[in-house]
Amino acid sequence: MSSPSDPLLGRVLERRYRIDATLARGGMSAVYVGTDLRLGRRIAIKVMDARYVGDPQFLRRFEFEARAVAGLSHPGLVAVYDQSIDDDVAYLVMELVRGGSLRELLRERGPMPPHAVAAIGIPTLGGLGTAHRAGLVHRDVKPENILISDTGDVKVADFGLVRAVSEAGVTSASVILGTAAYLSPEQVSSTDIDARSDVYSAGVMFFELLTGQQPFQGATPLALAYQRLSYDVPAPGDVVGGVPPEIDEIILRATERDPALRYPDGFAMQHALLDAVDDLGLPPFTVPAPTRPPRASRPPSPGRWHRPGRPRLPAPAPPAPASGTRVGRPDTTQMNTTPTDTTQTNTTQTITVRTTTTRGATTPRTMRTSRAPSVRRTARPSTSTSPATRRPGARGAHWSGWCWCCWSAPGWPWPDGPQARP
Repeated sequence: MSSPSDPLLGRVLERRYRIDATLARGGMSAVYVGTDLRLGRRIAIKVMDARYVGDPQFLRRFEFEARAVAGLSHPGLVAVYDQSIDDDVAYLVMELVRGGSLRELLRERGPMPPHAVAAIGIPTLGGLGTAHRAGLVHRDVKPENILISDTGDVKVADFGLVRAVSEAGVTSASVILGTAAYLSPEQVSSTDIDARSDVYSAGVMFFELLTGQQPFQGATPLALAYQRLSYDVPAPGDVVGGVPPEIDEIILRATERDPALRYPDGFAMQHALLDAVDDLGLPPFTVPAPTRPPRASRPPSPGRWHRPGRPRLPAPAPPAPASGTRVGRPDTTQMNTTPTDTTQTNTTQTITVRTTTTRGATTPRTMRTSRAPSVRRTARPSTSTSPATRRPGARGAHWSGWCWCCWSAPGWPWPDGPQARP
């Protein structure tokens, strides 16, 4: 993955940290495998983009956030060891997690059953809750920022970097930072962001883990971001079968458009998930690390990955957009801007919003419903049979569309999967 033309390869920072190989690149930074020459251990080095190095406002926030994250201790967080600036290189020294990202696992094995989602969600929410209690907000919770080690540990990475970039002088005040598919409504419409924004993003991520698709669709990152101002995230059980109502209820509450109706922080959502695991009797599960890098040309396919000697389950029907289900009352006060420009990166997407209205521009289409945003949604049996919102077997079928060769757990029935609860 490393490029021989990368000038940082082989460089020693602060006469201590040697950069050995490239792990990943994104819009704000690059991650390298390195060696701490003083302690003789392998580390991960995150190097920020060069355009931020000359910004004193960014450097102050970068140092503050790094110090705050370094003071956190939780098995669900990637540990931060050091932070510094060496000439033109601003970098973080972090724990090296040997394994891969949740995004790679999702691409490799397809959608996950409830016990696998719980095994990922409990440590993820614990890590988020620890940071929330310390006054930190991640602002970019997504599968790419959830790391899975070879031993099954689940850890949250990249705390504080989005806030540091958002307060940099090189960043315009009209820019929304984050990944469009996982932004909370308040991240799109305002700057008043707290722990409940991370709760919303976690709910969207869990929806994707269960169903294999994101709840909103859009032709551009900006259109995708604005979907959440007018539409609610549907219950996963309305898209695939076998999702218990207890899990639906957690995701519906986490993704309420009104922040006051969500869980207040990661710990509150974690406790709700733990209660659901106990009530449902979900089995313990060790999350597997990805076994190989994903191939961009291969879409997620639950029926592709199977073990020799076991029957292959049929792949589910192609997922339909879920944005048309459970439509909430639109918040038209947030629709006074016309999207005219977008910039997308591999990880964090920068969405530029110009408030100047051009001739012929139209605002996103909205739909009416009798449910006010202040009324909390609850999971209930779906009565819709439209093929646009439901897959075969939803709400009551034994087969739920998950590959039980990939996600089987001791004590859990295979291959029929969980029974849908009334």
